Amino acid sequence: MTDKNNGKAWVVMPLYYYPLTEKTWKPLHDAISAHPDTNFLVVVNPRSGPGDYPLPGQDYVREIPRLNAFSNVCTVGYVKIDYCRRPIAETFAEIRQYANWATHHSGLYVEGIYVDETPNHVSAERSVYLDAVVHNPGTPPEGDLTAFGNPDLVCICEEPYHKLRSENLQKRLEDFRIDRSRSIYQISGVPAGEVQDVAQEMCRRGQYVFVTDLVDDFYESFGPSWNEFVGAVNRSRCVEVK
Repeated sequence: MTDKNNGKAWVVMPLYYYPLTEKTWKPLHDAISAHPDTNFLVVVNPRSGPGDYPLPGQDYVREIPRLNAFSNVCTVGYVKIDYCRRPIAETFAEIRQYANWATHHSGLYVEGIYVDETPNHVSAERSVYLDAVVHNPGTPPEGDLTAFGNPDLVCICEEPYHKLRSENLQKRLEDFRIDRSRSIYQISGVPAGEVQDVAQEMCRRGQYVFVTDLVDDFYESFGPSWNEFVGAVNRSRCVEVK
C-alpha cells in the first residue's frame, strides 16, 4: 500500500454503516474534504463481505464511487475468515467478487482486502489464508510477519481504551512490536475529553489509526468525537514512540 504523505498518520474508518441515504456518510465526506492533506483508509463492508452478487446493492453502488473520487481515500473490502476455519473457497469467491465490481460499474472498486479474524499464531494449515493486504488479528502477531504472508498492514490492537491501558496488553505490544508504518490501532471507549490526546499517541505508535469515545456500535456510526479525532490525526507528525 503506497504511502502518499511520507509517514503522516492515516485516519482509519471501518465503515460498517449502511448508506441508507446520500447523507448517511456525510460526516466522512465532510472530514475527507476538510483535510485534503490527510489520507483515509476506509473499510467498506456491505454485508460482512461484498454483499449481493454481483453488485452490493444500489446504495453501495451509489456511495462507494463517491469515496473513490477523493484522491486522499483508499478503500479496502472487508472479508472475515473465522481464524482460518472458514472454507478458503468462500473467501476467494468474495475477493473475486470485490475484484469484479469495476467490470460492472465505473468507480466501484476497492484497492485492497481487509481480512478480519486472522490468527496471531501461524501454522502450516493457516498459511494458505495469510497472503493478504491488511490483516486484523486484533492483537500483535507472534513472530516474523513473513510467516503470516507478509501483509502490508496489521491491526495489532483492536481494543477498548481500558484494556489498551492494561499492563498485560502493553507488554504484549512491546514484546511483539511491528513497524509503525505497518501498524493499525483501532481503539474504542476513550473517555470524553481524552480523544485528541489518545489519537495523537496512537499516531506515534501506528501510522493507521481509529479512535472513538463510543462504547457500542462504533463502526456503525461516527459519534460526537469524530471531528475531534480526525483533527488530531490531521495534526499528527511522524514521531514514533520508542
